[in-house]
Amino acid sequence: MTSSGIVEKLDAMEKEEGSLPRLLQFYRELVRIQARVGQELNKPNLGFSSEEILQRTSEGKPLVAGSEFQFDWPLLQKTSQEVVTLFSKYTDLFNNAPEEFDRLAEGVLTSDSVGAWYEGASLSPADGINEALFRDLIHAAAKPFLVNYSESLAGSVDMGRWRQGYCPICGGNPDFSFLSKDNGARWLVCSRCDTEWLFQRLKCPYCSNTDQKKLSYYTGEEGPYRLYVCDNCKHYLKTIDLRNSKADVLIPLERLLTLEIDAQARDYGYSPCE
Repeated sequence: MTSSGIVEKLDAMEKEEGSLPRLLQFYRELVRIQARVGQELNKPNLGFSSEEILQRTSEGKPLVAGSEFQFDWPLLQKTSQEVVTLFSKYTDLFNNAPEEFDRLAEGVLTSDSVGAWYEGASLSPADGINEALFRDLIHAAAKPFLVNYSESLAGSVDMGRWRQGYCPICGGNPDFSFLSKDNGARWLVCSRCDTEWLFQRLKCPYCSNTDQKKLSYYTGEEGPYRLYVCDNCKHYLKTIDLRNSKADVLIPLERLLTLEIDAQARDYGYSPCE
């Protein structure tokens, strides 16, 4: 399990270095919550035949559209409250007033707000709650449900034939990518459910730009990381080249271990694709 691997790696880092940065402490506790919830979930059954899956993916349709995202509402509510409690322990990591966490603790999450988040629509959180914080809460609470879909359905999709810039399972945007160790092919990683799929190296996944004059990437003097940028949409994508990586890599953890690259991207005038 990736979750147990992340916790083990963070535990090892803490033992070796004596302590963990607050952000990684927070993330380790969040992963533990998400892993425990994932163990409570039953395997989803959308009832797709192999022919229907092939047809949907051939048409560029994710398998779990908004109306098909089914979740155990009591469990999701319980999970959201655990996440709020965790967020409240680490208020120093967020640029939000303590009163916002108090409001979240009152149970302001609704099935409509989860649906709006899933569809990428604008949210209208309760008074006194920042929308970005509300999105982070929903994302953190819903992630084990979406990962459950991915683990159940990803094996049914030919990831080599899906060439869309969004996830074939949940339709989420990628927030990380890697170049495979064997041939350097680029694989995108879904920001919501961690599904991985093959994608062109010379194309922007966010705006489909293929104009090479508007696509580029930065590399450091050392290390396996790249920063892909698009001057058409002004978005960026962090990437790790596994051919140049000496250690075992856990992609979900790499999102946090590469925050300096995010800062570099912002300095260059690029933003992540929400």
